[in-house]
Amino acid sequence: MRMLITGAGGQLGRDLADAFQARRPTPSVAAVATAELVVAATRDQLDVSDRDAVLQAITTLRPTVIVHAGAWTAVDACEGDPDRAFRVNALGARHVAEGAALVDAHLVYVSTDYVFDGAATSPYTEWDATNPLSIYGRSKLGGEREVQSLAGTATIVRSSWVCGAHGANMVKTVLRLGRQDDKELRFVDDQRGCPTFTEDLAPMILRLAGARLPGVFHVTNQGSTTWYHFARDVLAAAGMDAERVQPITTAQLQPPRPAPRPANSVLDNAALRGLGIALLDDHHVPLERLVKQLCAETAAP
Repeated sequence: MRMLITGAGGQLGRDLADAFQARRPTPSVAAVATAELVVAATRDQLDVSDRDAVLQAITTLRPTVIVHAGAWTAVDACEGDPDRAFRVNALGARHVAEGAALVDAHLVYVSTDYVFDGAATSPYTEWDATNPLSIYGRSKLGGEREVQSLAGTATIVRSSWVCGAHGANMVKTVLRLGRQDDKELRFVDDQRGCPTFTEDLAPMILRLAGARLPGVFHVTNQGSTTWYHFARDVLAAAGMDAERVQPITTAQLQPPRPAPRPANSVLDNAALRGLGIALLDDHHVPLERLVKQLCAETAAP
């Protein structure tokens, strides 16, 4: 199996590269020797919005599997620049899917819980109707449709509330705020989802890619929560005072967020369960592991 990973500089991309035992990204994708098993391309090395660059890279490397993790995930920034959001997230997926079809590579596309509007009162299955509220969600749904159109046997992996050791995420934000002073911390208690940790998510993507399982899969760590309860869990895991965290509503956020968020983005991993594939651990397990790692890194001289 010869694999190409896009977006390998992001928090998921870096753990994907580790999970696939990839070597460090090279200065030039086209210069990689044909003996390479895995090529991990960062955004600087492969801009997925550049069709010519994408097709040249894919037809040169001729991977048998492509994991397309490259995306513009700045949810609020997408709201202010929809052209860029659709160029990267939707057209980028089109270019990668077109390249995958040219070399007959199996494509795995990483998507998001933001394709749902959050109006449901129960977890979303892979077969529920989508209705994104934000530009980010719309652009990622556009990417799903491009992949389904051009690479019909592709795997689409939707995940939610992604956190990891690399890049910015809510765990790091809560720890940073917790270290500052003893002032009250306020987090919303009316948005519910499943925190998912890249160290667990990446190996599952590897498994789905290796098996070339087609269709949509919801992949999250188990156990739903709200951002308020999640922030308290982060502080507690770090040995800090969780009582500092107070609940607020989304409407009370100051300043208000430009992009609307789904109130319920809990994803039911129904397809995995139906195929008899063991689900990821409860989110508290990798949370404890990640907080321990981040605190050790902060304490190191």
